[in-house]
Amino acid sequence: MLDSSILRHDWTRDEAERLYNQPFNDLLFQAASVHRANFDPNQVQRSKLLSIKTGGCAEDCAYCSQSARNGATLSASKLLEVERVLAEARKAKEGGATRYCMGAAWRSPKDRDMDSLVAMVEGVREMGMETCMTLGMLDDTQVLRLKDAGLDYYNHNIDTSERYYSDIITTRTFADRIETLNRVREAGIKVCAGGIVGMGEQQMDRIDMLLALANLAEHPDSVPINMLIPIANTPLADVEKLDPIEFVRTIALARILMPKSHVRLSAGRTDMTDELQAMCFFAGANSIFVGETLLTADNPEEDHDSALFARLGIAAMAPGCDGSR
Repeated sequence: MLDSSILRHDWTRDEAERLYNQPFNDLLFQAASVHRANFDPNQVQRSKLLSIKTGGCAEDCAYCSQSARNGATLSASKLLEVERVLAEARKAKEGGATRYCMGAAWRSPKDRDMDSLVAMVEGVREMGMETCMTLGMLDDTQVLRLKDAGLDYYNHNIDTSERYYSDIITTRTFADRIETLNRVREAGIKVCAGGIVGMGEQQMDRIDMLLALANLAEHPDSVPINMLIPIANTPLADVEKLDPIEFVRTIALARILMPKSHVRLSAGRTDMTDELQAMCFFAGANSIFVGETLLTADNPEEDHDSALFARLGIAAMAPGCDGSR
């Protein structure tokens, strides 16, 4: 059994592949043991995600309904007004969310948008919630403005492995993603970075995606694992669904490789059975998004999540608590 108190940044592919492909019960036992050593296994952190600027994105991400390039029909909108964003944040807090995430469909923000983004961060922090933004690539000046505003987390998913990346996105490179993550981390903002599975990738791509994150200079604080939601008219609309057991294996490997990170069960939960979600929580997932909408996709209703938590004996993490031991 691995020492779950040691944070490693030198995992090899052979090690990760052996972990991933060991008998399923052994993998779950190991992942659950690592989880229990670092977190309360019966607490899950709840975040709320709002699309503050929807559609019209210049990127060509094959999975995304917000791309202006890939055939999706979602209409573009302007950046939401600050007060509307803050009003939605108040509702999220009243619903039990402890972190408020704001996402914009951009390649990168324009300087004219920065004042509004800063005001959103400051306003949400004044409510006592953690703040997170996902805005695409950032330059040094933009990073520092968000840091000075008090931004807690920056989400920038790497999506998949470096090998498979160009099959999914051609308008930016895998290295661009890593550069942005490094820039954010060096500024002192916590990193939220994960990926999407079920995009037609091979098993090794899922493993390599997690290795890329686990071997960063610091592990991401949050690691969202998304199951692809096929969107009509996008290049991945008809991709074959991923075996649910493979999804659980991915969650478990993320927990073992990054023992102190929050592993977030993210997009795709509406198509997951309660039993599959329960297995993911056992394998080390300890964060979810709440609310009926996840950017532009459906998400389980809060009543359903509350009922599932009650059945499983899971409690929501309290504000200011990260569930760690």
